[in-house]
Amino acid sequence: MDVYDAVRTRQSIRAFTAEPVAREVLERVLGAATRAPSGGNLQPWHIYVLTGGPLAELKKRVGERIASGDHGDEPEFAWYPPDLATPYRERLHDMGARRYEAVGIARDDTAGRARVRAENWNCFGASTALFCYLDRDMPAPQWADAGMYLQTVMLLFRQEGLHTCAQISWSEYHRTVAETIAPPPRRILFCGMAIGHPHPDIPHPYAYRAPLSETVTFLD
Repeated sequence: MDVYDAVRTRQSIRAFTAEPVAREVLERVLGAATRAPSGGNLQPWHIYVLTGGPLAELKKRVGERIASGDHGDEPEFAWYPPDLATPYRERLHDMGARRYEAVGIARDDTAGRARVRAENWNCFGASTALFCYLDRDMPAPQWADAGMYLQTVMLLFRQEGLHTCAQISWSEYHRTVAETIAPPPRRILFCGMAIGHPHPDIPHPYAYRAPLSETVTFLD
């Protein structure tokens, strides 16, 4: 697949089939992704891949917490600034509107929106999930490195004919993830990633992207 095609067709898929991802594919992608940029060559990412019983157990345990009304653990980092300014606020709201509209959930349907959001912790049905940790003392540049690594992983999965969805939402239940994975205490969960085959009968809308004129300035 051409690199431009991989970038163009990459999107956050939120409905997967249960078809497994072959171990050799996972190893090929994650092996190639080690070439992602890394300042000082620190390679600060620590990756855990869950399939089969371990992933099923994690989904079950988080699902039980959600069903009991548990809204998650104390956040370990902020997802967004506390007061989003224009145009970021509008972009965030537009994304939410498109997401729920695609599955027929009205803006005022609080219960419906909660059900849709809970699919995050089922990996949207995917058979494979990746979890990315960093050491807690790593500053912002190393988090940027992890982002570049994850983007590389997602594009390589497109080359394999697969799709992904990066899920920072897993950090809401980071204690349960840690109980399943047992990472060293010095590590913090950045995000998860669902990996697999998109469900053919469920819409997968693309997120709006700002025109180049809003985000790029050319100085000639």
